[in-house]
Order: sequence, then structure tokens, then C-alpha cells
Amino acid sequence: MTQTATQNPPVTICRSLIGGRWCEPRSASESLVYNPSTGEVIARVPFCGAEDVDRAVQAAHAAFPAWRDTPAVERARVMFRYRDLLEVNLESVARLISREHGKTLEESRAEMRRGIEVVEFACGLPNMVQGRTLQNIAQDVDCETYLHPLGVCAGVTPFNFPAMVPMWMFPIAIGCGNTFVLKPSERVPLSAVRVVELLLEAGLPPGVISVVHGAREAVDALLTHPHVRAVSFVGSTPVARHVYTTGTAHGKRVQANGGAKNHLIIMPDADLEKTVPAVQSSAFGCAGERCMAGSLAIPVGRAADAFIDRLAASTDRMKVGRTDTGAAVDMGPLITREHRDRVASYIEVGVREGATAVRDGRKVRIDDAPDGFFLGPTILDRVRPGQTVAKEEIFGPVLTVVRVKELDEAIDLADACPFGNGAVIYTRSGAAARHFKHRFNAGMIGINVGVPAPMALFSFTGWNASFFGDLHIQGPEAVRFYTQEKMILVRWPETAAGGAEFIVTRG
Repeated sequence: MTQTATQNPPVTICRSLIGGRWCEPRSASESLVYNPSTGEVIARVPFCGAEDVDRAVQAAHAAFPAWRDTPAVERARVMFRYRDLLEVNLESVARLISREHGKTLEESRAEMRRGIEVVEFACGLPNMVQGRTLQNIAQDVDCETYLHPLGVCAGVTPFNFPAMVPMWMFPIAIGCGNTFVLKPSERVPLSAVRVVELLLEAGLPPGVISVVHGAREAVDALLTHPHVRAVSFVGSTPVARHVYTTGTAHGKRVQANGGAKNHLIIMPDADLEKTVPAVQSSAFGCAGERCMAGSLAIPVGRAADAFIDRLAASTDRMKVGRTDTGAAVDMGPLITREHRDRVASYIEVGVREGATAVRDGRKVRIDDAPDGFFLGPTILDRVRPGQTVAKEEIFGPVLTVVRVKELDEAIDLADACPFGNGAVIYTRSGAAARHFKHRFNAGMIGINVGVPAPMALFSFTGWNASFFGDLHIQGPEAVRFYTQEKMILVRWPETAAGGAEFIVTRG
């Protein structure tokens, strides 16, 4: 729908950043950005074609030598200034995230906080990009290594964390001495543009970071461009596989994070007073639109009935509503009408295949936002392992419950799952927790926590079809991903080339 300036703020036109200048792409295609709480159009995103992407990459390539040669401590000082600007503007950016994405203001603030933690990590990169030395690795031979930046790096980011996921990437890449081209999600570009504006305000030279908007044409142009050395991606598994296979076929380093089906195991000895809120937050936080959301609950034995009863009662107390006003709600809308309808179709499939809808989010109505993209928290109980809702990533506020008799049966479900992002066990038994953490087929394990997502000091270690690549995003592995090692062996003869002799005192 068209907005008018008298009724609503004017529609924003998202521009690309190329060579330090904000400009409109030359392509004729575009996308619309919605306020998910109301269904209103709030922005237009003109798409970049291959020609626009080439201009951005060429600008980044031209800026690389000077930025590479900028001392590491000077690059870190840009990150320190950037961190301060993010702190000052945290609230305004968080409100922008809530408006264009639909997550609650509290969730948006938490997203900004996690993004700032990565910037703080990047402030310490001078300590992490140091090489190593060893004197006399052989007789009169010394060895030294240096970490060098790669060149132009690119990032393709999803809609679910419009500010945080870009900040997973470009602060570390830039702090290591690379230049960076960001392609944010066309559904939520406003937050990404704003955090880049703040980076420029921190004093980053022109061309070190660029922003291009678009869809598959822009992504493929980045994946195949000869000057792009590395690509970071977060999104669905089918697209992650495409990014990985295309990028590596063109000689690039790729880290591609895909989808997930995260398991939550509730043991009979679990403390339900703490477990139920943790599961509720994991399953329904950010309306379930998280790759680390707990989407498959597996109560073991006698834990099932008490857990379901308490979770259903707790879910009934959740308030679903508009997030664009800053109101105190527990869950907001989904990202688009099409995605809301897709998630609702999974509920229909689950019930048709035999699941019991303990709570059905399709019944939710928001009186002051009838055109918003809302779907309430949903609990599908007594699902069998082979059913659609037990296997596929739903990416919405739908918790599937599969009951099992023992822990090893829950672990077997993981072995049959193609994904491998995260899993959590709720228990008071150290033996059960130890068995679980060593046996479960996933890269991020939690014990009595809500979401086992690492903080910035550690890497985001998804496995299986949840990740394609060798070096993970965030943390120490990200530093290795954005750098390459040079090794130097040195032997100096005691007689210089010009004939002057060194005096060597032995003694």
C-alpha cells in the first residue's frame, strides 16, 4: 500500500554505498519494506545488478592497499570510536529494528548489545593478528609468521537479525585489514544501513565498506567477482549450499551458515520452574525467527505431561502485539504476510498428520493492528519423528513436541536430523548432561540454558547441513577466516653481501 506524508512518515528510499558515496543503483527492479506490525510500506529498496556490484567491488579493491597498510592499532581505534557511537545510538537503532523487523523492543536492544560485543572483540584484534617467531628453528635459521588480510570480503545477511549479523562480519573483516561489501536482506535494510552510517561517522575511509542491495543477481555477482576473496553468509540451508558451492567453485573462501532444527531435551529430573521459561523463550523469542530457536522439544519419560501442562499455562500469559510503538509485549509479528501464511500452513500440516494442537497461534487477533503479520505461539504435541513438522525448519513460533522413553532415543533423533546447529538438555544429572554433550550431533550444546548461542569471544560452530565451510563465523575462527598466514625463514651469513665482516663474539 502507498503511504502518505500526512498519515505516516514518508517512505524511505534505501540507497547503496559505493566508494564512500550513497547513490541509487542503475537497476530498475526494487523491493518493498513493510512494518510487520501494521502491514504498511515503510521503505523502497532499489536493487543492484551486476554492474552496480562491480562498481562497489572495484571501489573496495581500490581502497584495500591503503587500509591494509594502516597500522593495526589505528584500525582498532576506528572500532573503539564505532563502539562508542553504537552505545550512544543503541536505543534509536533498536527502535528501528523493531519497526522494520517486528521483534520486541527488548529483543532489539539485546540484538544491538550482541552486535556491540563483536565490535568490542574487534577492538582487540591487534593482539589476535600477531604472528609467531622461533629463533634457531635450524642452525642459524630463524622462522617468523605474519597474518595478512585477504583483500575484498563480502557478507550476505538474513532478515532475522538485521543489525547483529552484519556486525558478526564486517567489524572483524575490517579490523583484520580487509575491505568489505555488505549485501543486507532486502526485507530489513534500514537497520543495516544505519549501523554502516555510524561506522563511517567513526572515521572509516571511503571504500573500506560498501553496501549493495538486491536479491540473487547481486549475490551471484559477489560470488563470481574475481576481486572478492571471501564470502560470509547466514540464511537458509538451500541458499547456504548454493553460496558455498558457487563461491568455492570461483576460488573463494566461504563460510555459509544454514538452517536448523534445534532440539530441547527435558529430562524427568529437570527443574520445571526454570526449564519452562527457558523453553518458552527459546521457542517463541523473536517470534521463532532465529536459527538458534528451540523448535523441537523432546520430553523424556514422565517429564512429558507436567512439562506440557506448565508450558501451555505459561504460554497463555504471553502478550502478542504491536512492536512499533514500544509497547510492553512478549512477542511481535512475523516478517511478512507470506512468511506468516507459510508458518501457519505448517500448523495445518502438523494437525493433519496427527499432532495435537495444545495451543494454536492461528487464533490470535490483534485489535489495534488487524493488518499486521501476527501468529501466536503454537505447541504441537504427540508428533511422531517422521512427520513434516518434526523434520523441517519452520522458522516461526511453533514448538513441536516428540515424546520419548529415554535419553538415547532423543539422541538417536539427532543422528537422523540433517541439521546440527544447537541442542539443550534440562537436567539435574551430571551423568546425563555429560552423556548428552559428548554424544549429541550438533555444534553448539547447552545445559540448562535457553539458547546455546556463543558470545563474541567464541565461534558460532554449527555442524552438518547447518554450516558449509571450514572456519566458522565470529570469534577466533573468524580471525583465521579473514586472514592468511605468511611464513618466512631467515638465515643471515656472517659476511655481508658488500664484503663487510661481522664480528661474532663466541663465548
